[in-house]
Amino acid sequence: MSTSAPTRSAARPGSGLLKHPTIVTALPFINGGAAGMIATSIIQPVDMVKVRLQLAGEGVSGIARSSPFTITRDIIKQGHILDLYSGLSAGLLRQAVYTTARMGFFSTFMGRFSAKAKAENRSVTFMERSGASLAAGGLGAILGNPCDLALIRMQSDGLRPVAERKNYTSVINALARITKAEGVLALWNGCLPTVVRAMALNFGQLAFYSESKAQFAKYGVFEGYKGQEAMRNLGASAVAGFFASFFSLPFDFIKTRLQKQTKGPDGKLPYRGTMHCALKVAKEEGLLRFYRGFGTYYVRIAPHAMLTVLFADWFLQLTKTGSV
Repeated sequence: MSTSAPTRSAARPGSGLLKHPTIVTALPFINGGAAGMIATSIIQPVDMVKVRLQLAGEGVSGIARSSPFTITRDIIKQGHILDLYSGLSAGLLRQAVYTTARMGFFSTFMGRFSAKAKAENRSVTFMERSGASLAAGGLGAILGNPCDLALIRMQSDGLRPVAERKNYTSVINALARITKAEGVLALWNGCLPTVVRAMALNFGQLAFYSESKAQFAKYGVFEGYKGQEAMRNLGASAVAGFFASFFSLPFDFIKTRLQKQTKGPDGKLPYRGTMHCALKVAKEEGLLRFYRGFGTYYVRIAPHAMLTVLFADWFLQLTKTGSV
């Protein structure tokens, strides 16, 4: 099959529709959401183990540390291997909202920065890419917080005593029951650390992914190897995954604790807010607890970041609407 660019006569059916202004605006959002949902379906078991690892030994210092392997073994031993996919419906809905928004906003913002840079006869700067990634991450996180909270509740439910478990049947069931029991605003519990975490993660993932690809190309990394472009993309994704993990894990940790908490017998929540949670954890469990599970978090974030960006790139190229 020829790899030359298609001519007007060889244009695919429906290609005119893809050029409609409304479709052009919507496609980056649709492509980003689809890419995130595919990546989540693959990475969900690792995310499940990450959440359980962060919640193990909550409020206690000096306990024996669990490992990702022992947690995975215990989940399988106590239930069923499909328990590793607990909360998948919430994860997919979160991606449909959060990643659709952040990837779509990022592509939109970058399109405007690119047009401005072209008019000024220069390249898009790292600061502009950073600004686009931070803004897109924050906006997407605000929209996706209810789904994120439902995901945490579903994944942590198995840690509760059997008599106290909620046994959510789906993400819709979880959202409805949380709203009924705690009020609609409870769906935005942990929103501040969620937003900050999303901005940090987006900054590490998208800004560093784009910058790493540019630097790899500039210095000829993987030059001469078969599939050098794909290797650069994979390498850039790994770099981006590290920085996304490093910047966002402390906020992810606090977010998980805030979203998991429910009122105790005395009617009070364990944490009053983001700062109270951070200070209480630091005092009772130590500062290093914020980076507990970094290896698992990296293993979860790096492949997800890589798959999301690669699928989004592929979808955007398939629909001829640019690239990430």
